[in-house]
Amino acid sequence: MLQITDLRIGTKIVVDGDPYVITQYSQSKQARGGSVVRVSIKNLINGSKLQKTFQGNDQLEEADIERTKAQFTYKDGDNYNFMDGESYEQFVLTTEQLGDAVNYLVESQEIDIINFKEVPVCVELKAKVDLKVVSTPPGVKGDTASGGSKPATLETGLIIQVPLFIKEGDLIRVNTETQEYVERA
Repeated sequence: MLQITDLRIGTKIVVDGDPYVITQYSQSKQARGGSVVRVSIKNLINGSKLQKTFQGNDQLEEADIERTKAQFTYKDGDNYNFMDGESYEQFVLTTEQLGDAVNYLVESQEIDIINFKEVPVCVELKAKVDLKVVSTPPGVKGDTASGGSKPATLETGLIIQVPLFIKEGDLIRVNTETQEYVERA
């Protein structure tokens, strides 16, 4: 069991039987009362978000989370098919379960899977991934005084702003938390 003093951003807890991860955290202390912790939490199964407040003596259950490696094999409609790296068993995660992670999944990519009670529930992305630019307008020569940018469509369908020197076919590194261009890969 966890006390409210054990909570931090990234801590995984169980609320109403579902695993959640803490995405925001603030603590305040009142004059005579104990500490109060306000958190924003995200459901690891369906991606829904909640705001929760915990009092000084509340106890929380830590989520029984296990990480395994799997390979993304292919997309079939709203289903994303993966193969476990050790057992070679195949399993499916839906677009709803994956959330924004669908913007970074490329076939044959190895990825970390979050399992709750031995059932795959979501993926954990690396902070930066390499993706290929499939279309972007040409940069205008001499139009770099302002350090401009232009839209680029990546191999997963994600559209981000990139510097003017990036062209179709380039492999670029993208920050998965901010959905921003980092550098050429």
